[in-house]
Amino acid sequence: MTSTSNILKNSVEEFISATGAKSPTPGGGSVAGVVGALGVALGRMTLNFSKGKKNLAQHEAYYAELEQRLETACAAMVNLVSDDIAAYQAYQQANRLPDGDDKTRAVTEATARAIDVPRQTTQTALGLLTDMKELAGKCNKWLITDLLAAGALAVAAATLSDYNVRINLPNLADQAQAEEIRNASRDDLDRARAIHAETEEATRDMLP
Repeated sequence: MTSTSNILKNSVEEFISATGAKSPTPGGGSVAGVVGALGVALGRMTLNFSKGKKNLAQHEAYYAELEQRLETACAAMVNLVSDDIAAYQAYQQANRLPDGDDKTRAVTEATARAIDVPRQTTQTALGLLTDMKELAGKCNKWLITDLLAAGALAVAAATLSDYNVRINLPNLADQAQAEEIRNASRDDLDRARAIHAETEEATRDMLP
């Protein structure tokens, strides 16, 4: 099992190797955070190649605001990688407890945490998608493919997160609540796909 304190210090090659190993972490949830962080990074790249352009000077105030949002989003995605690993480890530890009220309470808390992490990932991905949609009309045209790639990665992060939400829902004692969460996760994923499709449509004339 991979330590939460070391995973983010690994090289890309080491992270890929750890993901492919016969170990539950890092798994899909951690990969969702990494994919989301890479999406944010491509968004920041697009922004950095747009700032300072004379023909885009009217957007400088917007760029400054966006830079702060993307910095926050990147930090959030990075933190969610280790949060996912910690949530899984907490769930495993809870299930090793002797049967009784303490175990029931620990499993309930760990399950809620395992659901909350991917839900946060999706919300961060939605923010990125919204920002990329707006940036599309205000960015360096030569970076449009990077902007679209940022959105595609955000959709991927939301898709992986929806999987992780759904796999944990049967462990909730309140199945009415589980259905609400399932519907919210599905709606968010649909929204993520729709926003990206709108961005693709808006930039259609910018691609050969």
